[in-house]
Amino acid sequence: MRQKIKSFADLDVYQNTYSASIIVLTRIIPKLPKCEAYDLADQLRRSVKSIPRLIAEGFAKRHQQRGFQKYLDDACGESNETIVSLSHAKDVYKIEPDLIDNLVDIYDKAARQLHRLSTVWQSFSIRKSKPKDDNESPFVTEKRQTNNNI
Repeated sequence: MRQKIKSFADLDVYQNTYSASIIVLTRIIPKLPKCEAYDLADQLRRSVKSIPRLIAEGFAKRHQQRGFQKYLDDACGESNETIVSLSHAKDVYKIEPDLIDNLVDIYDKAARQLHRLSTVWQSFSIRKSKPKDDNESPFVTEKRQTNNNI
């Protein structure tokens, strides 16, 4: 049984992209040549940082269907951009090919998770009332039920 989502930090896609960003920032970017400091390194630095940030910011707007979806879509785009930048680092500069292949897999999975979450978000509704107690999640999703009599 899965836990209730109480925070953006509970989302697997957030945890995975945050962890991957730390690896990119500490193990890949420092190995890029100095000539890439203002191009590939800068772009890679910004894209890996933006993915978990967009997830966190979007989660704060989860009560707005379109608002949350926009942030998820943007994070998906940043994941794809990260894949291209990592591929450049591997193919052009031969930086840790096995590690980069693993990172590309993480970001590819993240892009698919983000797309899926964005797509299915419209089939859920957020409970608008406050939680009854501190142990109850403010992020409870329930499938929408339609009333054909209306």
